[in-house]
Amino acid sequence: MTKQQSKPDGKVYFIGAGPGAVDLITVRGRRLIDTADCIIYAGSLVNPELFSGCRVPLHDSAALHLDEMIEIMAAVVDQGGSVARVHTGDPSLYGAIAEQITRLEQRGIAYEVVPGVSSAFAAAAALGVELTLPEVTQSVIITRREGRTPVPERESLPRLGAAGATMMIFLSVAMIEDVVADLLAGGYPIDTPVAVVMKASWPDQQVVTGTLADIAAAVQSAGIAKTAMICVGKVFGSKQPPARSRLYDPDFSHGCRPGGGL
Repeated sequence: MTKQQSKPDGKVYFIGAGPGAVDLITVRGRRLIDTADCIIYAGSLVNPELFSGCRVPLHDSAALHLDEMIEIMAAVVDQGGSVARVHTGDPSLYGAIAEQITRLEQRGIAYEVVPGVSSAFAAAAALGVELTLPEVTQSVIITRREGRTPVPERESLPRLGAAGATMMIFLSVAMIEDVVADLLAGGYPIDTPVAVVMKASWPDQQVVTGTLADIAAAVQSAGIAKTAMICVGKVFGSKQPPARSRLYDPDFSHGCRPGGGL
């Protein structure tokens, strides 16, 4: 998405840095970081190795409030420069970009959002699973448990749990016991498979598996308290061959291949 405003020369780029591994950033994101005049990044989550060759001002957004970030962006853009605003994962998920974009639009500053690989998908990759299995589930719920930031009641874990779908839960591992209680209240069976992936794709990635019956104790025993994805659903525990998809069924015809097999 590109938003053209009244200052065509300078621009702010919201860049998804990916889940952690430096080679999981997009080619576009890498190019924009390398050519930026200023970088503002989420220092508590983004791998600092992404900036090892950069020779421009670096600002850790963990130490800044919104007004300070906007002033830094505006000062660079007013001089015709570009700002790489680097978020972890994909900026559209829990990236707080909407409030930044609102301020930029109010000031007539151009911006562009560059997608990235979410930690939800890096966690699935680490586990070697398909999140949507035929005849198991065709839906993925991406959510978080209420903490310091509220969640609408209609989106509480017990309500979402009624669907029984694959669920990827962000920002909640420190409340793992409450998460388990909420999911059980929502209707997930106690033997539902659960995997917790800490720092997916980083060198110190850690994976803990279990079920709703024992995952809380396993997570606490492993000392995992932050930067972890809670993965819930049947797809994380299935050892049986999955039902065959229609996509590659030899008798299923589509626009690129006639049916009927060999």
